[in-house]
Amino acid sequence: MEKQLPLSFDNTAIAFEHKTDKALKKADFLFSNIGKPWLVKLGGVLTPLAFKLRLPVKGLIKYTIFQQFCGGESLEEAAQTARVLGKYHVGAALDYGVEAMEGEENYDHAVPEFIRAIEYAAANHNIPFIAIKVTGFARFELLEKIHSRQPLTAEEQQEFERVRNRIRTIAEAAAKNKIGLLIDAEESWIQQPVDDLADEMMRLFNKTAVIVYNTFQLYRHDRLEYLQLSFDKAQQQGYLLGAKLVRGAYMEKERKRAEALNYPSPIQPDKTSTDKDYNEAVRFCIDRLDKLAVFIGTHNEESSMLAARLLDEKGLPHNHPHVSFSQLLGMSDNITFNLAHAGYHVSKYLPYGPVKDVMPYLLRRAQENTSISGQMGRELGLIRKELKRRSI
Repeated sequence: MEKQLPLSFDNTAIAFEHKTDKALKKADFLFSNIGKPWLVKLGGVLTPLAFKLRLPVKGLIKYTIFQQFCGGESLEEAAQTARVLGKYHVGAALDYGVEAMEGEENYDHAVPEFIRAIEYAAANHNIPFIAIKVTGFARFELLEKIHSRQPLTAEEQQEFERVRNRIRTIAEAAAKNKIGLLIDAEESWIQQPVDDLADEMMRLFNKTAVIVYNTFQLYRHDRLEYLQLSFDKAQQQGYLLGAKLVRGAYMEKERKRAEALNYPSPIQPDKTSTDKDYNEAVRFCIDRLDKLAVFIGTHNEESSMLAARLLDEKGLPHNHPHVSFSQLLGMSDNITFNLAHAGYHVSKYLPYGPVKDVMPYLLRRAQENTSISGQMGRELGLIRKELKRRSI
């Protein structure tokens, strides 16, 4: 008979303990509307236009969708949100959510912003991670050319060397301050140089502790095998693997591009295949915790429970230093806060930045969420269950 874990993702009293009645009612309203694809699509068109025309929409956006999914407009505001989470033993993974502006000057200016975030995190015990995207420091077309293995010009080689130096500077700061650095995945047609940079940083900074994590998107049918190859490579070259496991963020875009350019889609044929590979990746990592650290980024209750159960079966502590769970701020609080209550390391992905600049991130999140079958319904059901429990 399977041992019952003292953990449930249905406990709404724990899940929403941090929310006032007013905040819970607002979340009810938001999720009721985010679940409507036509409204999300319309918002994607009208919101950038409203900012362009300088219409007074910032206050409305900040009070609604921004407040639900973002930590604040500045690092200081994000740190305040992190402190609130910390009261419930939930950490924060800081994510400067501003979509990168093109140009070498902008790429250079982004570096000190991330170093400031790392140093800030080091001074706050419950901010264990910082997330970065390589496209925040590199021209997309350059990464695309490298991925396709086209020869670079001398100028392009120098350009990529500057990219490498930016990432290394941030990784050095993370290592110095003992803060985990999560290197996010990108589109499949620029992923190879991202993987190569992540491998290089792990080789440099993951000798005795895991600082740098590469991201494995398991909605790609080749990523489970790539995770296994990455582990073998780390073993051969004498460093510890940092593995951030996610399902993925670019599914619709990937499929459309594959169809338009007539090449096989890198995306799994169905959700069942994605779930199978994700859970297999969780097992693979938890079987090797002496040689890697895993960051389990998922809103999937089954995968989260699987990881918790595997630790229990192996007699490993809930707060094992090489296992972290994470969900996006404003979503899946039933997973986050119940895991934290049961003693697991768990954090919220905490994007921050000026409202206008973070809007592309927010719209992408809303579009992703409408495509996740049942996700909005699950969120709403739990919120309403808690409202009923509070009888309001």
